[in-house]
Amino acid sequence: MIEPSQQPLKVALVAGEASGDILGAGLMQALRSHCPQIEFIGVGGPLMEAQGLTSYFPMERLSIMGLVEVLGRLPELLARRKRLIATFKEQRPDVFIGIDAPDFNLNIELQLREAGIKTVHYVSPSVWAWRQKRVFKIRQGCDLMLTLLPFEAQFYQEHQVPVLFVGHPLADSVAMENDPLPARERLALPADAQVVALLPGSRGGEVAKLGALFVETARYLLAEKPHLRFIIPAANAARREQLAAILAPMPNLPIEILDGQSQTALQACDAVLIASGTATLEAMLFKKPMVVAYKLAPLSHWLLKKMVKSPYISLPNLLAAEMLVPEFIQDAATPEALGEALLEQLRDGSQQIQRFAELHESLRCDASERAAQGVLALLGRG
Repeated sequence: MIEPSQQPLKVALVAGEASGDILGAGLMQALRSHCPQIEFIGVGGPLMEAQGLTSYFPMERLSIMGLVEVLGRLPELLARRKRLIATFKEQRPDVFIGIDAPDFNLNIELQLREAGIKTVHYVSPSVWAWRQKRVFKIRQGCDLMLTLLPFEAQFYQEHQVPVLFVGHPLADSVAMENDPLPARERLALPADAQVVALLPGSRGGEVAKLGALFVETARYLLAEKPHLRFIIPAANAARREQLAAILAPMPNLPIEILDGQSQTALQACDAVLIASGTATLEAMLFKKPMVVAYKLAPLSHWLLKKMVKSPYISLPNLLAAEMLVPEFIQDAATPEALGEALLEQLRDGSQQIQRFAELHESLRCDASERAAQGVLALLGRG
C-alpha cells in the first residue's frame, strides 16, 4: 500500500501578475521537495511554468490595472473564470491555491470549496484596511489563508478564518546586511557622497502626481546640502520618458535616471524619498531611512478617507504599529516638509535602521517552505 505522503498530488494554482508568479514558483518548488510525484495545473507565468505548471492560458490575460481597463475586459475575465472553475471541477485537484488576484480568485475558491475541493489563498487582500466585509466571503470560500505579514494573520484569527503567517519572500531574499559600495560601483557613484534615492512609483499616474514634487524636494535639499547626489529608478521606458520630461527644464540638477535597478538604488543610497507601496517594504529590508509621500485625485482621496480603517499608509509603519516613518499625504506633501524630514534622516537615521532590522528578522521565515508545509498539513500530509 502506498503511503499518503507518497501518493501523486495534483495542485491547481492561479496567479495573475509577475509578483504572484514569483510566489507561485517558490511554493511549487517547496511542494515538490516534499512530494516528488506532483502535477501542477492552472494559470501562471514563466517562473511557474519552469517549475512544471501547465498553464491553460497566458497569465498576462489576468494582469489588468485600473477600473476602466477592468470594465473593458470584464466579459473575457468572467468567461475565463467560468471555464477555469469547470475545468478544475472536472480535474478534481487535491487543492486549489489562488495567489493574490483576490477579485478573480476568491470566487473560484468559493465555488471549488462548495464542490468539495480544498482551497488556499496565498497573499491576503487588504481587508484589514478597507472593504472589511470581504472577510466573510473569504471565510466561506477558503480553507486556509497564507499571509505575508503578521498583523494580517491576527486580523483573520479575530474573524475565525484558518490562517498561517508564512513571512515575506523578499525578507528571505534580501540579506540582513548590505554593503552599499558594490552598488555604488555599479552605478558609478562616489563612495564618499551622500546619495538620496527618489522612488515616485512605477505607474504613470503615480509619477505624474509625485515626480515633479520629488524633484522639487531634491532642489530644496540641494540648497541645504549642495554636494548631495540623487538617483531615480525608472520602472520602464515609459516612466524614463516621463521622468526625463520632468527633469528637462533643470538639466544641472545632480539627478541620474536609472533603467530599473530599484534594488541597486536602494542598496547604494543613504536615504529614500518614496511613494507608499510595496517599495517601502524593500527600502525597509535594505535598512534605508525613508520618508513616504502619496497623492491621489481629490475625489479618490475623499472616498478612501471614508473607507480606509488603517491609521498608516506605509508598510513599515503598519508592521511597527507606530509612526516610525514620516508620512505626508495630499497637501501635506510639500517640498519643504519632505525636505526637512529627509534632512533629519540624513543627519541621523539610526532609529529607523534599528527597527527595520528587527522587522526584517520578524519577516524572515523561509516563506515558500512554510507555505508548502501549511498546504501539506491541510491535505493531511504534513
